[in-house]
Amino acid sequence: MAHLAVTVDAEASPERVFNVLTDWDRHHEWMSLTSARVVAGDGHSAGSALAAFTGVGPIGFLDTMEITDWDPPHGVSVRHTGWPLRGTGFFRVLPRLGGGSTILWEEDLELPFGSAGRFGWNLAKPVGAVFLKRSLRRLAELSAA
Repeated sequence: MAHLAVTVDAEASPERVFNVLTDWDRHHEWMSLTSARVVAGDGHSAGSALAAFTGVGPIGFLDTMEITDWDPPHGVSVRHTGWPLRGTGFFRVLPRLGGGSTILWEEDLELPFGSAGRFGWNLAKPVGAVFLKRSLRRLAELSAA
């Protein structure tokens, strides 16, 4: 398993951040190179299915997910069900003392390609962390608007 976690503070309340975070049709506004949509269920409960395309133009990959935990306004967890991403991911939105919130994004991923995948992860992890953190900063900014 490969683990990646990033956090960002937001001026907005946990309720506001969670609402923007889980407005799946707006993911392209804050998540780098990614658009998402609900493909089954209401998108706001465990068992709902999501599909997110990450890439530029037609070059990229489709990340299929199932919502496994729905705890507004504090968290949502997903199980990645496709290829190349398999594993779990979750967002937590925690209240900050004095106002605002802290947004945590964690991923625990099964790496494809065996030892080559593990080697590649060592190179990709720092880049992935930068993209995730940049995305969370954009989420925080969008939530404050």
